[in-house]
Amino acid sequence: MPQYQARCHCGAIHVEIEKTKPIDKVIDCNCSICQKKGVLNVAVEISEFRLVQGDDVINDYQFGSGDAHHKFCTQCGIHVFGRPRNNPGRYTVNARCLDNFDAVLETASIIKFDGQNHPKDRDA
Repeated sequence: MPQYQARCHCGAIHVEIEKTKPIDKVIDCNCSICQKKGVLNVAVEISEFRLVQGDDVINDYQFGSGDAHHKFCTQCGIHVFGRPRNNPGRYTVNARCLDNFDAVLETASIIKFDGQNHPKDRDA
């Protein structure tokens, strides 16, 4: 099983992802937060995610509906992972935090997600 390591800029937050197959797509969401942060998301099931270190430096940012959780490092400010409102039963990891981001990007497809017109916004 392919394993991936993701870290914030200062290294205080370290997560490990164990996927059943190599990462073959990253999600480019155009919602206001992802667009401003420049995040490319990797969908990660709960069973594939492990926080190795950093629980003591993680902060949570929420806005709008409050359904999404954007986890970032209180020391360097980098967004490493979160819980999307689209599927709060899984994680998204910032692909740009992957130790081997360039290699992943060479083979992964970039999938556009229209977060500006999120399906949950239509229910409000």
